[in-house]
Amino acid sequence: MIKVNRRKFGQWISLIGAGVGLAAILDRKNIFSPSTATAIIPPQPPQNSSFPPRQSFSFETVTLDPSGFVIERNSRSAEYYSETLAGLEMIAIPAGTFIMGTPDGEKGDFTGSDKPQRLVKVNSFYLSKYPITQKQWQIVANLPKINRDLNPNPSHFQGDNLPVDSISWYDAIEFCDRLARATGRNYRLPSEAQWEYACRAGTTTPFYFGATLTSEFANYYAIKFPYAVERESEFRAKTTPVGSFPPNAFGLYDLHGSLYEWCADPWHRNYNNAPNDDQVWPADPNSTGNRYRILRGGGWGTELRECRSASRGQFGPDNRYSVLGFRIASS
Repeated sequence: MIKVNRRKFGQWISLIGAGVGLAAILDRKNIFSPSTATAIIPPQPPQNSSFPPRQSFSFETVTLDPSGFVIERNSRSAEYYSETLAGLEMIAIPAGTFIMGTPDGEKGDFTGSDKPQRLVKVNSFYLSKYPITQKQWQIVANLPKINRDLNPNPSHFQGDNLPVDSISWYDAIEFCDRLARATGRNYRLPSEAQWEYACRAGTTTPFYFGATLTSEFANYYAIKFPYAVERESEFRAKTTPVGSFPPNAFGLYDLHGSLYEWCADPWHRNYNNAPNDDQVWPADPNSTGNRYRILRGGGWGTELRECRSASRGQFGPDNRYSVLGFRIASS
């Protein structure tokens, strides 16, 4: 898990400017973890007359070996609908089951927060193809307020096609609420189970690319702390335009690295007594962790083990840092 204050984060940014990554600065005892097994069931994604007609698109996925070299390429297709108001492409995620959590022996599990593993059933839903961009954020931030004001230009790194960063959990909820009111569709943050299922896209490896990554395939702190036996590669120290790297088998982009992504769930310290479905896991009334919210996917300044499909983190819902962003779901 991650617990930081603004002063400490400012120190991190200074160190990053000197060439030191977030992963070298965070307290390793309190960070993240990984995951495994998935079986996708073919049933059609959501069919709801309130959604625009679906379209299809084609793409290529790649699989990497432990050295970070491509060993397989596959042509795939997926369906989506366009939310024209905000320029969103919402990918249809099919129903299925998967094993959520980290298997014994997978590298990078320091806290046990993503154990024990369990079989989870996921209903069909839609998930945004990319993290929300700054252009999309600006459009929705200018819609009428529901519960809180939104800064139309909050990001540390600037660019219309860059993911919007420095977004709190509360900000992300307001974004979803405004877009839902304007369109009549149920926009929300994904549950943690939905996020991991969508990220894995049927894979059981630490990353949807396979055994490891290099900076050719994701944006993270790639100059130290190798995950497998991959070569050292580029540390960009900033966000990259959405869609810069190959997608997973569902046609989703940028789920490893770039920005940590908020999920709807409150923090639970492990998966003991976790539900076996895709719903948001309610807060534990006996836990102080309820004040934190789940983060997934790792960021531009974190080492590779924190970018794995099952890696979990937490922040306070009002925190805004340049490593925090989100994508949205609907059903």
